[in-house]
Amino acid sequence: MAKKLVIKVTAGADAPERCSQAFTVAAVAVASGVEVSLWLTGESSWFALPGRAAEFELPHAAPLPDLIDGILVGGSITVCTQCAARRGIEQQDLIEGVRIAGAQVFVSEIMPDGVQALVY
Repeated sequence: MAKKLVIKVTAGADAPERCSQAFTVAAVAVASGVEVSLWLTGESSWFALPGRAAEFELPHAAPLPDLIDGILVGGSITVCTQCAARRGIEQQDLIEGVRIAGAQVFVSEIMPDGVQALVY
């Protein structure tokens, strides 16, 4: 059975190390052949907008745009419905390949056997 990793990142530029760690783990997992679903909630939602990830800086960390590109190669990125709405973010605003979905979809992703979920 294939393994799936679901990661929910709750931190953005307000907690750069936690944020970067989530994106890094997701990108490394995709590169290792793991099916990855990265969920952006709270302040991390902003990184689903074109150009926003390029503004993120953390010494000794991989550039966020490169990590996002790597994740989208073989994984998925989802922005929380409520988080997007609170920030005025709509589907047409997002980077190509990123979607908006709610808690029901998140729960359906984490419930199957063999799924591991991490929250940052």
